[in-house]
Formats: sequence, structure tokens, C-alpha cells
Amino acid sequence: MHMPSTKNTPSKNDAASRRAANKKPKANASRTRQHKQGASRRQTAQRSVGKTASAKPLHPRNIHKMGYNFEVLMAHAPQLKPFVRPSPFGALSIDFADPQAVKCLNAALLSLHYGIHDWDIPDGFLCPPVPGRVDYLHYVADLLADSGKIPKGGQVKALDIGTGANGIYPLLGHAVYGWRFVASDIDPLSLTNVEQLKRHNQLTEQQLELRHQQSAAQIFDGIIQPNERFDLTLCNPPFHESLAQAAAGSARKHANLTANRQKKGIQTPNRANASLNFGGQKAELWCDGGEKQFLHNMIHESAKFSAQCLWFSSLVSKKENLKPCQMWLEKLAAQQVQVIDMSQGNKMTRVLAWTFLDPQQRRTWAKFRA
Repeated sequence: MHMPSTKNTPSKNDAASRRAANKKPKANASRTRQHKQGASRRQTAQRSVGKTASAKPLHPRNIHKMGYNFEVLMAHAPQLKPFVRPSPFGALSIDFADPQAVKCLNAALLSLHYGIHDWDIPDGFLCPPVPGRVDYLHYVADLLADSGKIPKGGQVKALDIGTGANGIYPLLGHAVYGWRFVASDIDPLSLTNVEQLKRHNQLTEQQLELRHQQSAAQIFDGIIQPNERFDLTLCNPPFHESLAQAAAGSARKHANLTANRQKKGIQTPNRANASLNFGGQKAELWCDGGEKQFLHNMIHESAKFSAQCLWFSSLVSKKENLKPCQMWLEKLAAQQVQVIDMSQGNKMTRVLAWTFLDPQQRRTWAKFRA
């Protein structure tokens, strides 16, 4: 039974008991404050760690930084509609484990936002994420900025090392900035597909020139011609050290996406079709020594062309590969080295950029380019 205490007059014994009882909470209160302060410090530390590891947003100029507008995309490219469905959170999305859905989304994005038409790749070749690829271009464009102004048009000439079958960097670089490109690859099939994309989009030889790298041991040798100058080089190097490692990596990605699909109640496709999204030919996926060895070869070979290229750059997937790269560049007397963190979704990567030209030489380069 509830007895309202406010109507009772406390006795002296009751008052004494309360005073005695109130002495203990002071010690308890002190311990409680210490506990709360300790918990607060731990939470602050956890938030700090989380902030450090959190994904960096897309570049401010990246038009995909707010996500995809699937209603607009489907209106522009009706062939995308069968692949679009509500996510568990209510927003429209696609199943990113479905290679045909991903390829159709890419084609719609490239057509709607960049005027790149009839984009396609053969089965078994890498399908690049458009937002991440254009992010790379935006960040390296910042390297070329003169007094805050990014150079556009055919005055800028860029070299894409290992363009693959998708030709994504020259296509986007020309669409966004109007740059001229030379695109190289060791795989003739990749170059054949990019040649078709070039014709579909009516790009001239001056706007996009394709060159076949004849030797697996060379990167710039055999591609950069005497007295030729490039404002920029780009590369997405092979990640794995062997075919077995590449296959294991693809299997892990497939398993992770399958698990996510099952959590969302989405039917899992057969493995043969799903694996296509993580396809790729040897030159795209792996090379002897993996990413670290490829970067080692690229950096040392770049020194031979130090006066012919303003900025060299490459994506670096494995963070632990940065330190040896910086050490090699220091030994080769690179004048400036930059590491630019990037991310898309849960994937973290970075751009490594370097130049052998000092600030005055770079200003002179920009002056004569203009």
C-alpha cells in the first residue's frame, strides 16, 4: 500500500537514521563520479578511434557524394529498372552482388552524368565503381591547379597505365575535364574493347590514343616516347601476387556479399554468375610480387622520365605499402610526395602522387601549358 510520506512528521530516530545513511552515498558518489569519468574517457577514446578510422567523404566536386538518384537513373536508362528494388531501409538500390546489375548501373551513371554512351565490358573483366574512379581524377586534378584554377581542355595530357577493358579513366577524364589521354595495357583484348568505346563516343585519336605495352617487365618504357610530355600519369595497379591469391580474394568478396544478401532476405544467385563481378584478367588482378612490387617497379622507372612528367600517381590499396614507397621516392630524390586518402562505402584506399620537379619548374610547366 502506498503511503504518502509528505504527510507524515518524521521522528528524531528517523532523522538520525537518514543522516547516517546519507554519509555513505558521499563515498559512493565519489566512486560514481570516478566511474562516470573513466567511462567518459573510454567513450571519448573510442569516439576518437572511430573518427580516425571513419570513411572520408567523396571529393567536394564529386557529383555522387549524395548517393544515387535511382528514379532519375531509371527514367534515363529504363534497362536499369528490373535491377532496382527497395532496400531494407526503404531507399531504392540494386543488388551489388549481381554483376549484370552493377554493369547496368555503371552504364546508366556514365550516360546520364557524363555523356558516355554504350559503355560495356566483356564478361570476366573488372567492373569499376564510377564514384571512386572519378574521385581519383578530381584529386589529381587538384595537383595541377594553378592559383586555384584547374586546367581543362586539350592543354592537359594524361597517361593511364593499365587502362583495362573498361577505359574508365580516359573516358571520365575527357568527359569531366576535357583532357587528352594516352591509355596503355598489356592485354590486346582490353585495348580492343576500349577502341570500341572510343568509337561509340566519337573520340578522336588526339583525344584518346591507345598503346600496347609489349613487355610485362616495363611500365613507362615502351609507352612514353622521346620528347613526349605528360601532365599526369594514373594507375590502378594489380593487387594480388598470384592467380590463387586473386581467386581467394574474389571468393571472400563473394561470400561477404552473399551473407549480406541473406541477411536482407534476398535470394542468392548462382556462383558462376555472381563471380563475374569480381572477374578480371591476369593483368588486371595480379602480377609477380603483387601491388608492392608493381609500385616498386613503377617508382624506379618513373625516375627515368622525371623531366617528361609533371606528376606521377597511383592508387595504393594496401596501407602498409606506403612506407616503402615513400622510402624509395626519398632515395630517388623526388621533390614532393603526397598521399591522398580516399574512400567509397567501406573501402578505404589512397592516391600516392610524386614529382621530380621543384616548385619553380612546376610553375614554369604550368605557364607554358597555358
